Amino acid sequence: MNITDPREAPPGLLASRLAPLLNDARDVSMLWLMARCALVACLGVAVFFSPWPLVYVAPLYWALSFTVLDRFTLMLHCTSHRQLFKNQHGGLNQLIPWLLGPFFGQTPNTYFAHHMGMHHREENLEDDLSSTLRFERNRLGHWLRYWSSFLCFGLIDLARYHYRRGSKKLFRKVLLGEGVYWSVLLALAIVNPGATFVVFLGPLIFIRTLMMMGNWTQHAFIGESDVTDPYLASITCINTRYNRRCFNDGYHILHHVKPRCHWSEHPTEFLRALPEYGKRDAIVFDGLDYFEIWLRLMLGRWDKLADHFVQLPGAPARNKAEIIAFLQSRVRPIVRADLPAVPRDLAA
Repeated sequence: MNITDPREAPPGLLASRLAPLLNDARDVSMLWLMARCALVACLGVAVFFSPWPLVYVAPLYWALSFTVLDRFTLMLHCTSHRQLFKNQHGGLNQLIPWLLGPFFGQTPNTYFAHHMGMHHREENLEDDLSSTLRFERNRLGHWLRYWSSFLCFGLIDLARYHYRRGSKKLFRKVLLGEGVYWSVLLALAIVNPGATFVVFLGPLIFIRTLMMMGNWTQHAFIGESDVTDPYLASITCINTRYNRRCFNDGYHILHHVKPRCHWSEHPTEFLRALPEYGKRDAIVFDGLDYFEIWLRLMLGRWDKLADHFVQLPGAPARNKAEIIAFLQSRVRPIVRADLPAVPRDLAA
């Protein structure tokens, strides 16, 4: 089984000067990525002063931003789990969420409060605000409800969640990050509403949509026998360009089994634990990333999903028809007594 390693070496001077500041030298490629994101952010500032019409500027800016948008998001993910800079340089850890994040659709503090303070605590169960359990996960109508709920009420629900749980520190962090973000955007919108949408609001809507597509797919195929088992509640994607670009984010089962496992160790950890994946009848796709899987789910292309399904050693042997039936069995809504079902009339 061919597993690729996405590590990227930054320019030597940058690495030699700044690497000693890092908690883990294996994250040195993030320094180069931060520099590239900072360049995009500077160009975002320049949009506010551009003499050219936004109809020409916006597509160019978005195209350039898109070259690092996915990598930035997963850098934020990795550095939420493991601080990038050492404690004595702790202020530098605020550069990604506070200085760069708003240019890539991330409001300060909110990603950490949602992902670390809520999602990993609840593990896609009923109290997880991004839980996929009660949805029919190959239905576009269900996904649209899931997406619109997050987009419209996600912030309110997250603040209420931390308040109810007594996580006062995270509650205050959410209010501070969102309060500062929206106050600054309101001021910018008064000065230049078009540029504010291009540089900040557009990326925010876009990346939150992508994150909901990603989370939906990561937890689309769930084994009803034990929804608390990460091997049955998530998937793994191997041999994808997405993994090479985005710090091995495709190894989502492993991420829930060992949340603090360094991204560079994911391929070897996956191979080491392969017998366990087979024993648990986990779902692994070869050559498809989350967004390709999401699209095939929405289009009902079970045959294409089956073509990329990995027959794991130790798992039951299945022909193509049996693989399709197995995958379809894993996307049915799972309703427990305290979790209401989504109405069937939402089906696409």
